[in-house]
Amino acid sequence: GAQYFAGNLPHGYGARYGILLDMVGGQGAQFYQEGMSKQYAPEIVKKVWRAARQAGYGSYFPNSDGGMITDDHIPVNQKANIPTIDIIPYYPDCQQSSFGPTWHTLSDDMAHIDPQTLKAVGQTVIQVLYTEK
Repeated sequence: GAQYFAGNLPHGYGARYGILLDMVGGQGAQFYQEGMSKQYAPEIVKKVWRAARQAGYGSYFPNSDGGMITDDHIPVNQKANIPTIDIIPYYPDCQQSSFGPTWHTLSDDMAHIDPQTLKAVGQTVIQVLYTEK
């Protein structure tokens, strides 16, 4: 979908930037600064992590580098030239996967979604939107 969208933008479509939300509800999730996001849209990364601190959710958004991932934000950056970041969890100490202990397992279900994590991400995005000029 992202590749198609990026290559087939509607005539006159314009976006200042994009924020991709990927797997943002996991228990114990923290959202480190993803490397490709920092490469393509460093100012948006700064804007979002600053908004997280302003909204009181800085502990979910450490000012630390996470890994680099090829995700749906890549074609939006490369094809559509819309600076887009990826908010995606990074579990640096998880033995099962850096995406968390339930990723691609039978336990990857609604029982393992954390409402507080979803709230932290949602309130952060709202903070970004409401402070937009």
